Order: sequence, then structure tokens, then C-alpha cells
Amino acid sequence: MTVTLADVAARARVSPATVSRVLNGNYPVAAATRERVLRAVDDLDYVLNGPASSLAAATSDLVGILVNDIADPFFGIMAGAAQTEIGGQEGTGRAGGEKLAVVCNTGGSPERELTYLTLLQRQRAAAVILTGGALEDPGHIAAMTTKLAKLADAGTRVVLCGRPPLPGSDAIVASLAFDNRGGGRRLTEHLLTLGHRRIGYVAGPLERTTTRHRLEGHQAAMAAAGLGGQASGAGSGAGREELIVHGPYSRRSGYEATLELLRRAPDLTAVVAANDTVALGACAAVRDQGLRIPEDVSVAGFDDLPFSVDATPALTTVRLPLYEAGARAGRLAMGTETPPPGGIATITAELMARASTAPPRADRGRGPAD
Repeated sequence: MTVTLADVAARARVSPATVSRVLNGNYPVAAATRERVLRAVDDLDYVLNGPASSLAAATSDLVGILVNDIADPFFGIMAGAAQTEIGGQEGTGRAGGEKLAVVCNTGGSPERELTYLTLLQRQRAAAVILTGGALEDPGHIAAMTTKLAKLADAGTRVVLCGRPPLPGSDAIVASLAFDNRGGGRRLTEHLLTLGHRRIGYVAGPLERTTTRHRLEGHQAAMAAAGLGGQASGAGSGAGREELIVHGPYSRRSGYEATLELLRRAPDLTAVVAANDTVALGACAAVRDQGLRIPEDVSVAGFDDLPFSVDATPALTTVRLPLYEAGARAGRLAMGTETPPPGGIATITAELMARASTAPPRADRGRGPAD
């Protein structure tokens, strides 16, 4: 039986006019009401009828690019590169013109991520690109699997960029996953090779795949060096366990977490940050404690964002080819590049050793266990 606008209205407990306003976007509607209507649309798998759906008979000229934070260069670079590839595909639209790429800023909210996907489904988007790490929540994973399957069934091409494959989903054209584990391991191995043993780690949010994978790489390097467990400390009370503090991917988080690490273990000789923005905060915290970089404390980041090489000193980091990955995602979304074997490609992370890391001073990081 065909689902009607009235069915959606009844499910959402609003008037049909309100449903129409939400779907057309031509009248302000309270956020809570909007979310309820879109949830009903999704639950009932409602499809527009009649003249209103004339543009939805096939996939449209719209492409959605979902990002956590468009102000973060990590996402902005990928989105910009993808948009360039999408906008440059002349002759691929229904009218022979270019595709329209729309960047959807979720703010890291799983609810907004699903809402944007519902809206793109309503518009019969030609393609959807999801960037960055995924939320590790079983409920959200199940909802995403269902939603992406609906998009794919309607003819939308789904590409993941910088995000690991979605378990149990065959709706995805391609997954371009960064080697976050390998990059994290190489970064910590670099510090260990320089002679560091007391290494603090400023991690990202607990629930994100990117956080877990980078931290696992760090932990693997520490364990291989025999530093994965606990040992008697160097007078700091923190022991030799891996010192880890979690927080948002922000400069402020890096600053506060580094102060906490230095409080726990004043003899730290190096700090690894979850990304370059966090690393900037870590550098500020080190300096505010009267310490020098790298003479007293080495600092390293991850991603190799444009400002990293211009920091003082230049930041040791792990380079992810963000522009190249975004451009490739754009081509995959447009069908102008062949998907990788099995639909999955792992993008290599490259260590960029710069001036912010150096061998530790002889009188730092030493204690009874050394």
C-alpha cells in the first residue's frame, strides 16, 4: 500500500501542512518537530507523489558530502577536493550540466548524520560521501546500515572517505580507509628510536574509530618496546604505564590534557597528540610550564594539516593525503573511477619527522627503573 503524506503526519503527530513544510524547507519549523517528521518519513519510507516528485523519478543532480566539522581543515580539505571533482563532471546531470555538491555539517552528532541522510534520500541524491571516523555505537551502526541500504536501493552511490568499512553493509560503492593504526605506530616508533621512554598520549573522543585506531597503533609500538605494562615509576607516581588522556579533537583539549599529563608525570619527555590541532594545544601547555620544544619535551601530531610545517618548531606528524583521498572519493561517487578490489582501499600514512621532536635530555625521563 502506498504511504501518503497523511500517514506521515499521523505517525509524527503533526498536520499534513507541517509535513509539507519540513519536506519543502520553505517555512520555519521547530527543530524537535522537524526531527519527528523526518523520523516518520524514514520509518514509513515515504516517497513524494505526483508533480512534486517529477524531479525524483531518477537520481537528481545533488551530491551530499557529510563532515563532522567544516571548520576543521581535516574535513574541509577532503570536502573541497571531492566538491571539485563532483562539480567538474560536465555532462553528467539530467540536463547535461554539472552536479551540485552540498556539504552537510553534522557537528559530530549521530542524530544529525542520520537526518542529513534522510534528507538526501528524500531528494534522490545521486551520491553521498561520508568523511572521517565513525561512531562506535551498535545502535547507530545498525541505523546507518539500514539507511545506507535504502539510499543504495534508490540508486544513490555511497562512498566512505577516511572512514573504515561499515560491518555488514553491501550498499557502499567504496571505502577509502586511512591507515590510522600504522601511522600511530610509526609515530611512536620514531620517538622510541630517538630514545624516549616516558611518552604521554592525548587521545580523541572515546567513541570514535579514528581515536581507537590511532591509539592502538601507539600502544602496539609501546608494547613492542616492552613499555606496554606497568613498572616502578620515576618519582611521578604515574609509573611507566602508558599515560593517556581522552578529549575532543580541539586545541583546548590538547592544552588541558597536556597539563594533566605533566601533572601526573613531570618527567615526561614526549607527548603524542591525536591530531595536529590537539598538538598545537599541547605545545602551548608545554611552553606555559616553562619547558622548551623539543629540548625538554618533544611534541608530535597527526594528519599533517597545512599549518603543521609552519608551526614553531615545525611539527612532527603523520601525513594523510587528505586532498588526494577527497578527490578520489569524488570520482568514485561520480562513477568516473573504478572502485578498488573488494570495494575497500587502505590509504597509507607517512611519517613526517620535523623539528618538534628530538632525543630526550639526559636528565629527563630517568628514574629508579632506568
